[in-house]
Amino acid sequence: MEIAAMKALAAGLCMGLGALGPALGEGYIGGQALKAIGRNPEVADKVSGLVFVLMAVCESTGIYSLVVALILLFA
Repeated sequence: MEIAAMKALAAGLCMGLGALGPALGEGYIGGQALKAIGRNPEVADKVSGLVFVLMAVCESTGIYSLVVALILLFA
């Protein structure tokens, strides 16, 4: 295989696997938050603020994966 093809394959795998974790994590966070709000609606304001912070932390993993994929492609 050529170097360019190997770089593209590595970047694609990096993004594919790197996006899987945040997607599963954000889905789990959202589901558990909805379950908590459904059981105790009075805490909806506290939980929703915390959910946004947790999802941002989870999404940062996907952004790191994007950075690594771009480094693989252009370095």
